[in-house]
Amino acid sequence: MFLSSRAGLRSCGARIATSNTRCASVLAPTAPSAPTAAAATPLHNNNNKINYIQSFSTAAKPSTAQLVKQLREMTGAPMMECKKALSTPEVDHDLEKAQEWLRKYGSAKASSKVAGREALEGLVGVKIEGDRASIVQVKSETDFASRSETFSTFVQEIADAATAGDVNGDVDIGAFMASAKDSKGQVLSETLNDAILAIRENIQVDSMVIMKASSDKSVLAGYVHGRAPNSSCGSAAAVVEVEVTSDAGSEKAEEAAKKLAMHVVAAKPTYLNPESVPEDVVNKEKEILLEKMTGTNKPPEIMEKIVAGQMRKFYEGICLTEQSHMVEEGNPKVSKAMKSLGLEVKNYTLVGMSK
Repeated sequence: MFLSSRAGLRSCGARIATSNTRCASVLAPTAPSAPTAAAATPLHNNNNKINYIQSFSTAAKPSTAQLVKQLREMTGAPMMECKKALSTPEVDHDLEKAQEWLRKYGSAKASSKVAGREALEGLVGVKIEGDRASIVQVKSETDFASRSETFSTFVQEIADAATAGDVNGDVDIGAFMASAKDSKGQVLSETLNDAILAIRENIQVDSMVIMKASSDKSVLAGYVHGRAPNSSCGSAAAVVEVEVTSDAGSEKAEEAAKKLAMHVVAAKPTYLNPESVPEDVVNKEKEILLEKMTGTNKPPEIMEKIVAGQMRKFYEGICLTEQSHMVEEGNPKVSKAMKSLGLEVKNYTLVGMSK
């Protein structure tokens, strides 16, 4: 009986020990298992025991749709062109390589498609920097395109680059575009290709004139008419140079030049003054006036006076200095208005979109 009881106690103790072991195994904290996708790098410590450091990457790669969206925002290229560029084997969804691919293939393809198409719309851009000013005209096919931010930004880039150079007067546009650079350091010919790729229209840098002040007493000022939304470019623009001829003119020169530039855009003079009108133009006009008086039997001296009077009206229509100032109160003659301010008109440039 006693032996049986001791055996029973030993059996009970064994069961209790086994139960405690199981509970301990359940309650004991366990090390978190590493994700199967994580990479394990073995390192040896001073005790020659191997430890493992797990490396994790939480940043997910952007999807193709996200990359296409980013590339469109960066280049302005159509969605299908961006998708094609990203999926090209040599690009392999690399944004930087995709931009290069679009410049190389997308721009060339777009340029070849739009080449030769009529471009009658566009904008005029102006940049004045110290004693230099540029006025450029860039054309597009549609008014919608010319009013876009991409187009107006491109026009201003051209004007800015022209002012920064050292060329004066009329510019060799082809040579200029191949050598001058935009604000990002890119050659302007490539900037043009980027604009064509984004807008998908024929874009032409049609004209470019650079003015330089003729003396250190001169002031340059400009006016842009019909500005595009959120842009400094417009449908027409003028730049005027006035020279200070008295101390009083120094304070009023810039404001007077701006007003005169507004007048130039509105009045559209062809020449600066009567002296600048070509001789053949003057002679042709006199011939027309004399032919009108043929058969009137008027004495030659009377006919000469009539022709002189008519020529004054002719100059008033085409010469800036002889026109009535459309912005000044009372509309005085431009030359007289400038003289009263201690100023003299030295030069001007007018560029406008004509269809």
